Amino acid sequence: MKDFGSDKKNVVQANLDAQKIAFAPIMFQAAKSLRNLGILEYLFNNDKASIETIATELNLSVYGVKVLLEAGLSLEMVYLKDNEFILTKTGYFILRDKMTNVNMDFTQDVNYLAMNRLEESIVNGKPEGLKELGNWDTVYVGLSELPEKIKKSWFDFDHFYSDYTFPEIMPILFSNKPRSFLDVGGNTGKFSLQCAKYDPTVKITILDLPGQTEVARKNIREAGFQDRISTIDANLLDNSIPLPKGFDIIWMSQFIDCFSLEEIETILKKTHEAMTADASFYILETFWDLQKFQASTYSLHATSLYFTAVANGNSQMFHSKDIIKIIEKAGFVIDEMHEMIGMSHTLIKCKKRALQLNNSLN
Repeated sequence: MKDFGSDKKNVVQANLDAQKIAFAPIMFQAAKSLRNLGILEYLFNNDKASIETIATELNLSVYGVKVLLEAGLSLEMVYLKDNEFILTKTGYFILRDKMTNVNMDFTQDVNYLAMNRLEESIVNGKPEGLKELGNWDTVYVGLSELPEKIKKSWFDFDHFYSDYTFPEIMPILFSNKPRSFLDVGGNTGKFSLQCAKYDPTVKITILDLPGQTEVARKNIREAGFQDRISTIDANLLDNSIPLPKGFDIIWMSQFIDCFSLEEIETILKKTHEAMTADASFYILETFWDLQKFQASTYSLHATSLYFTAVANGNSQMFHSKDIIKIIEKAGFVIDEMHEMIGMSHTLIKCKKRALQLNNSLN
């Protein structure tokens, strides 16, 4: 028999886990139906209930409630006692946990159909699953054109994780009283608006694709910050377009994971060229090797496959060492590194290497 090395899982558990994978798409839909049809909510509000009672109260068939709750037993979302079902902690997370619901809606609305083309995406090196959403080269080009439900799930997912970082990163970013920010990949302007509210004097420029900057400009106008936040339409993959110069801080949040390692190197070299000697370059990212909890690492590995099949076909949630290597190759040194920002992020502050050398000589 094959030697599986350090794999200590017993055969029974290994077989169970294999079946969980084999039926995962089906059981995902069962979990979503238990949530969406109000069955979990009913069990939350009532300590226990029979199939017949739930069916009557929710105006569902006994058959429908029965097959869903029996699937819920294997999903460990409910358990059965004296012919009545009781909600488990896992069921509660599916019902009430915001992160779980954001992830589930993102999986369903953005990824579910697209993931059927994952193999094609791997073989062809293109996001073949994106065809399920629209006719674009990358999802970023079509974000503003997505159907409202899909768009909401995409932005809820994107913003959920970054929003938790804002209270922690603002004191770090503004500790040296920067006068100007370049928010690269600023999307809808959410981060830039937070900066403008935090500091009444800072001026910010958002650089992103035209579809995103159009939405950002609308949000900026509604917030009344036209005098301090401006936008630039640009595609950073166009090698003829340099980054604008003269900013105290260049900021990239959840941005470099949208590109391949080769593309990141090109973007970081552009960043290096745009910076003065005393400017700072900040990267905020989720690295799968720097997570505190297994649930976070699992989620990031799954998110990488979204990038493969839907977003662009060549990026992922990276290992920190992959990005650190490119940072150094592009001419930077890491000045500060803050781990576990928000729920799962790492904040990296970079300086141009020449500045560090000059300081060491003084």
